[in-house]
Amino acid sequence: MNPCSFRPSASLSWWSLSLLLAVGVVLGIAPGCKSSSSTTDRIQAVVTVGMVADLVRAVGGDHVEVNQICGAGVDPHLYQPTRDDVVAIRNAEIVFYCGLMLEGKMAGTLEKVGERKPSIAVTAAIDPAMLIAGEEGESGGGQHHGDPHVWNDVSLWSRCVDLIRDELTKLDPEHGEDYAANATAYNNQLAELHEYGVKAIATIPEQSRLLITSHDAFSYFGRAYGLDVRGIQGISTESEAGLQQINELVDLLIRRNVKAVFIESSVSPKNVEALIEGAASKGHQVVKGGMLFSDAMGPEGSYEGTYLGMLDHNLTVTTRALGGQAEQGGFQGKLSAQVEH
Repeated sequence: MNPCSFRPSASLSWWSLSLLLAVGVVLGIAPGCKSSSSTTDRIQAVVTVGMVADLVRAVGGDHVEVNQICGAGVDPHLYQPTRDDVVAIRNAEIVFYCGLMLEGKMAGTLEKVGERKPSIAVTAAIDPAMLIAGEEGESGGGQHHGDPHVWNDVSLWSRCVDLIRDELTKLDPEHGEDYAANATAYNNQLAELHEYGVKAIATIPEQSRLLITSHDAFSYFGRAYGLDVRGIQGISTESEAGLQQINELVDLLIRRNVKAVFIESSVSPKNVEALIEGAASKGHQVVKGGMLFSDAMGPEGSYEGTYLGMLDHNLTVTTRALGGQAEQGGFQGKLSAQVEH
């Protein structure tokens, strides 16, 4: 049996994942072992979530083949890695992930992999003083960590680009100039997107700059672009929303006369729907202002399935739903109208 082609798909516990990684050494699944499906000499990179994967693709260009674990609509907070994922990680030459406990169920595995090959949390590039406080205990043992949803501030997330450039260059110095050029070009695009967001959100009437979503994933978004952000659930989707929290948010919507709230692509809409019903019971009509991408990007192959498109969508949909001025096509005129609602 070729260990590089082992593909059972059952979900695993962290203990089982660690055991399989250890057994891989005995079976001869050495770091850098190429996947049987790989037909190129490109660097084999495994990446956890789309927001990180898109940065790696942008910087790596033609020299890197990216294997993304969590696809569109997948909640990384709750994702249980499969044996397929473990084998992909074992076969990879380098692993990139967000960090800050975004990949809660995978965290131990990703750290363990780092003992044998480059396994990089891209948020290590961000000054801890710039992080918003996270929740206690999501990772077990009462540990504290920063809020992981850093990508919702384009200017902050762009700091991860140079780290990816440097790590790819260490692994593949022959193409270092290409990685540097790609990183510079991509950072220029990110700077333009950030400026678009600042200007678009500023057109929303001040009283209406209230963004209420399914869970507390948009604190960086609010800080960067001038919105009061409230989540029905906490930072992790594992946290529960209470009736008191929903009632408080209903009162806030009424007090500020805000008539739109937002669902998320990777989180159940049930709490948002409860909020809408609660407002209606008090005579205040609230509608779904649109669907935002929080912990996962849009469909693969779509503009919204890129990091640029994801944030363009969020900025544009938020602006339009809350009474601001933004073209329906967004920053680059590429947004899909069918995704707005």
